Amino acid sequence: MQGKIMKGIAGFYYVDAAESGLYECRARGIFRKDGRKPLVGDNVTIEPLKNEPGEGSIRELLPRQNELLRPAVANIDCAVVIFAVKAPMPDRGLLDRFLVMMEFQKIPAVICFNKADLDPDGAEMLASVYRKAGYRTVITSAVHKTGIDELQEVLRGHTSTVAGPSGVGKSSIINLLQSDVRMETGSISGKIERGRQTTRHSELIRIADQTYIMDTPGFSSLYLDFIEPEAIRECFPEFRREEAGCRFRSCMHIEEPDCAVLKALAEGRIDRGRYESYVEMYTSRKERRRY
Repeated sequence: MQGKIMKGIAGFYYVDAAESGLYECRARGIFRKDGRKPLVGDNVTIEPLKNEPGEGSIRELLPRQNELLRPAVANIDCAVVIFAVKAPMPDRGLLDRFLVMMEFQKIPAVICFNKADLDPDGAEMLASVYRKAGYRTVITSAVHKTGIDELQEVLRGHTSTVAGPSGVGKSSIINLLQSDVRMETGSISGKIERGRQTTRHSELIRIADQTYIMDTPGFSSLYLDFIEPEAIRECFPEFRREEAGCRFRSCMHIEEPDCAVLKALAEGRIDRGRYESYVEMYTSRKERRRY
């Protein structure tokens, strides 16, 4: 019987076998022996247990379309990163690190700026920065249920991972996108303006035919230690549009002469905040590699 892993908790995998329903499964020991681990999003074959209705054993992991390193999920063809316009204030450096991580793993990214009702002008300003960089950007308000239709259209026909810092409204948005599963929602801690974590494991949720979203635990930091510093420049779409004009093919766009990226920065075609994020990522990775 074939199905898709929707959730994995403490060694148990919950497999959606279409008309046959959801099965609670254990993975065969041979996977561990071979150094393979089932991931949420994996397509698998299972063998139902004869005397235990609704339970089974994962027999085979089918070939993966892709595998994300962080979060550790499989067969994703879209990443939706959600940040709040306010409460909590957006950490653009963190957003840019997430986008670099998706670019490196060749997963198309969509940015959702939520809580637009708290600062409509700020939402438009942020969206314009990332649209200029080349990203599809959606502005939403989970409170007023605006922008949800546009987001649904973006997700249609895809298996998407939905990620972002705690407290930005990921679970509230997911609740608006589908009706079968209600995610727990959290409040913002007034003292430190940080969201309380409500998602504790990755879970795939079916919201329409051939359309799945994967809620992942919130993050407050991201490490790019698996990306070489020289590869980070390739993860900025706006740099790729300009760098053919650089004098040196190996230009890192820091202080090299006749750098087309630095020229575009000076002329306003590249956002300075995005460029500063790049410099911070590049220099910190270079320092880490040195030590």
